[in-house]
Amino acid sequence: MIARIWRGAVRKADGDAYAEYMRGTGVAGYAETPGNRGVWMLRRNLDDRTEFLMFTLWDSLDSVKAFAGEDYDRAVFYPEDDRFLVERDLTAAHYEVD
Repeated sequence: MIARIWRGAVRKADGDAYAEYMRGTGVAGYAETPGNRGVWMLRRNLDDRTEFLMFTLWDSLDSVKAFAGEDYDRAVFYPEDDRFLVERDLTAAHYEVD
């Protein structure tokens, strides 16, 4: 099993709107991909921003590639992300789950 982790941040005032947006885009995209074992959207307020951590579990790297493409380390972005994100990781981290 593979864990995929991505991090980004929005202005604190946009936290709720971004969470709703992610439920309709990223969370839905993860959940609809065969081989996805779960999606957790974590968030915390830090000063003037809200940080989001997307934690997902996958059957295999092939399952991750079905979601993210062959360059699976590259982060997946959606059309309105530029409007919300003030910080973002351009790559996702992958870990084997023991």
